[in-house]
Amino acid sequence: MVIDDSKTIRRTAETLLKKEGCEVVTANDGFEALAKIAEFRPDIVFVDIMMPRLDGYQTCALIKQNGTFRKTPVIMLSSKDSIFDKARGRIVGSEEYLTKPFTRDDLLGAIKKFT
Repeated sequence: MVIDDSKTIRRTAETLLKKEGCEVVTANDGFEALAKIAEFRPDIVFVDIMMPRLDGYQTCALIKQNGTFRKTPVIMLSSKDSIFDKARGRIVGSEEYLTKPFTRDDLLGAIKKFT
């Protein structure tokens, strides 16, 4: 699953992953993502940090608080790369933090590492 309020980022990630044979579900914010996670049960979640309404940190925390999805790997995506941002991602339960712009290898490396 790819959660990002940027249509360009969602499409880029979706295209890269589909070329590798992955099934991809996208969501444009945390609220939409939470509904789709229950329906599609993704193996891994890539989530943007800066989103309106429900940001990536809040989305990750809600995913990790749900017993059914606690073990689902969540990878934070952000153009911010400070130590504070990365630490905050870990605090809410994310497994990895990728800085935008990400590459095909970044996405695939996370998938191989966590699924």
